[in-house]
Amino acid sequence: MPKLFVSEIQPQMQVDAAFRIADRQLRANRQGNLYLLMQLQDRTGVISAMRWNADEKLAERFVKGSFVQVQGASQLHNGILQLIVNQIALVDEKTLDPVDFDSGNRVDVEQLWNKLGELIETISNETIRRIADSFYRDPAIAKSFCLAPAGIKTHHAYPGGLLEHVVSLMQLADRVSSHYPVLDRDLLIAGAMLHDIGKLEELLFEGELSYSDAGQLLGHLVQGVQMLDSKVREVSESGFEVDRAVVLRLQHIIVSHHGYLEHGSPKVPMTLEALAFHYLDEMDAKLNAALALIESDRTRDAWTTYNPTLGRKILKP
Repeated sequence: MPKLFVSEIQPQMQVDAAFRIADRQLRANRQGNLYLLMQLQDRTGVISAMRWNADEKLAERFVKGSFVQVQGASQLHNGILQLIVNQIALVDEKTLDPVDFDSGNRVDVEQLWNKLGELIETISNETIRRIADSFYRDPAIAKSFCLAPAGIKTHHAYPGGLLEHVVSLMQLADRVSSHYPVLDRDLLIAGAMLHDIGKLEELLFEGELSYSDAGQLLGHLVQGVQMLDSKVREVSESGFEVDRAVVLRLQHIIVSHHGYLEHGSPKVPMTLEALAFHYLDEMDAKLNAALALIESDRTRDAWTTYNPTLGRKILKP
C-alpha cells in the first residue's frame, strides 16, 4: 500500500498513514479534559493532529521525533486542515523508507553553497573578504550551514533553509547597493552572509529541530557576534591587520537586524547598511512565510486562512 503524504490529505478523508512527530504538547480544553496536540510530519509537509482523552502516560509514550502509525479523519477547522486521531501506535523506524520523511531535497544546497562562495569572491574590501572567507572555508561551519533551517516555524524552516535565505539576501544586497551607490556593497553582502550565523549554534537541527541550551540563554544575535569575534581573531593571528571600524559595522548589522528593541535587537539599525539590511531581511522572511502559507492552504477560497505570524490573510495568486 503506497504511503499517504501530508500534501495529499484533503478535508473529510479517512487517514491511515505513518508520520514523524515533529512536536507534541499535552493540553487541556475548556472543560479541563486533556488532549494530545501533535505536529505530524513527512517530507511533503506538516499537519496538526489531536488525540482526545489523553493523559501524561500517553504523552510520555509518543515523544517528539518518534514515528507513528495514525488512523483518523481529516477536517477543516477555521480554514486549517487538521487530523482527529482515533488510533495511534509507535512504528519501528527501520520498517519505513527514510526518503518519505526527508525534506532535505527541498533546496539544492550544493548549488547554493557554490553561489555563496562566488559572491564572497566579489568582495573588494580585504578585511571583509578575509573574514567571510574564514567562515566559508571552515569545514564545521560549511556542514552546519548546509543542514540548518533559518528557523523552527516562521520562515525557511527546513534543512538548507538558512543557506537559501542567506544567498537570497546576498543577491538582494548586491542589487540594492547598485541602486543606492551610497551603500557599502561589501558590508551589506557580508552582513547578509553573517546576520544569522549564530543560528548554527542556537539551533539543534541534525535530529528534530529544537534550541540548544546556549541558544535559549543567549540567542543567535549574541552568538553571531561571538562567532564573528572568533573569526576576527583567527584572521588577525594570521598576520593580517584587521580594520576594526569595519568589524564594528558588521557587528552592528548582526545585533540590529531584527530592527526593533521589542523584536529582540539590543540596538536599532543606526547605519545606512544596517537599516537597508533590516528591511531586506524582513522582506525575504515574510515573502517566504507567505508563499509557504499559500502552498499549505487546502481551501478553495481565493484567500488563505488568517496567519497570526504575518497578522493577515493572503490573496492567492
